[in-house]
Amino acid sequence: MSDQIPQQPATPEEPVAPVAPVAQPAAPTAPAASVNPAVQQRQRASQMLQALRQELQKAVVGQHEVIDDVLTALIAGGHVLVEGVPGLGKTLLVRALAKCFGGEFTRIQFTPDLMPSDVTGHAVYDLQTEQFKLRKGPAFTNLLLADEINRAPAKTQAALLEVMQERQITLEGRAMPVPQPFLVLATQNPIEQEGTYPLPEAELDRFMLKLRMDYPQADEELSLVRQVTRSAKADMLEVAPLRTLLQAKDVLVLQKIASDLPIDDQVLDYAVRLARATRSWPGLAMGAGPRASIALVRGGRARALLRGGDFVLPDDIKSCALAVLRHRVRLAPELDIEGLSVDQVLQQLLDQVPAPRL
Repeated sequence: MSDQIPQQPATPEEPVAPVAPVAQPAAPTAPAASVNPAVQQRQRASQMLQALRQELQKAVVGQHEVIDDVLTALIAGGHVLVEGVPGLGKTLLVRALAKCFGGEFTRIQFTPDLMPSDVTGHAVYDLQTEQFKLRKGPAFTNLLLADEINRAPAKTQAALLEVMQERQITLEGRAMPVPQPFLVLATQNPIEQEGTYPLPEAELDRFMLKLRMDYPQADEELSLVRQVTRSAKADMLEVAPLRTLLQAKDVLVLQKIASDLPIDDQVLDYAVRLARATRSWPGLAMGAGPRASIALVRGGRARALLRGGDFVLPDDIKSCALAVLRHRVRLAPELDIEGLSVDQVLQQLLDQVPAPRL
């Protein structure tokens, strides 16, 4: 194109020269401009997420659905509660994500004697200045691992309520914002185990997703044992070889791209109908609130970006529905006695609530 521009204006017509270049280049640049920049941005975001998924799978053997759910929460800007018996790799998954993420990462090991100030911070008296100084707690971070959160009493668990919802912590009457993005990844052991406290409903509702980490398949466990026994450390997988693929600003960009994904009114209505159906469904004593409807839509947008789609499908909503709803509903006592689980009842609901055909 640079070769064509000098040939257009002749030397005697110098005064007309500025007009010709302005009008002429419009023709060749028009086809390039027809490519939607938003589509290109979504494609790059999807490629970045695929690379992040592959990197996490190097450290976490199997558990592909759990990895996808954690990435869904990261894109949607929601918090995650991961439940499973000890030794399944819950903490390893969060450590692997922290290694691939270039932002700040802190870990809190919840114990029965942990105090709320150990999470949020507290005021310390300085003898030299004779004044109180605020010492920020580990919750002032981008990625917070709350390990075995249900081994601390409700008073300490509640220290996370404000920061999870409002992204700020009030210390000595001052509201102090935490860095963005902010994500809580909590692990918990099943409530039936010794030394655990059930999480209060108000805190459970602030987790966007509750994931169940189950025992690995036989071939996955074989691969896991082979990989661990080659490691220099005794009984754990290494996360040191993982590459850092995301910075804090990249996560914010991914969240913005996902929030801009188009969603049809029928799909939006489907998400709301799923949440509302839990409130009158036989077998459920307590249904999900409006926060579940919001989480379904946010999760659906994140799933669509993760698969590289240009808009949200009903299947995107349905694929994250169990993780969104299972901790927001309560099973009726008679079904609990019969041995049915919340997931079984919710699966019946998902099968029977009609999805729109696009």
